Amino acid sequence: MIKTQIQLPDALYQEAKRVAAEYEMSFAEVVRRSLERALPAYPPRVAGWEPPEPVSLGIRCVIGDDEWRLLANEPDYVPRRLRKSARGRK
Repeated sequence: MIKTQIQLPDALYQEAKRVAAEYEMSFAEVVRRSLERALPAYPPRVAGWEPPEPVSLGIRCVIGDDEWRLLANEPDYVPRRLRKSARGRK
């Protein structure tokens, strides 16, 4: 068994101590059981995983590199190339 030291926020520590006292187990047992329940939510990552290739959604406009920042920061921004077609759809 490994002995280690961790830092916990005060509220989390107090809550874990409360659980330990109520259920008559050690603080270490509460931590061990908590980790046993939490760790299955984080399966090992597959080595060599690559993101999938992008799939075309049928959008035919090309957005220039200089316009990406504007699009990301201004939700109402319409690129010059799309302004006429966007107005006509309303």
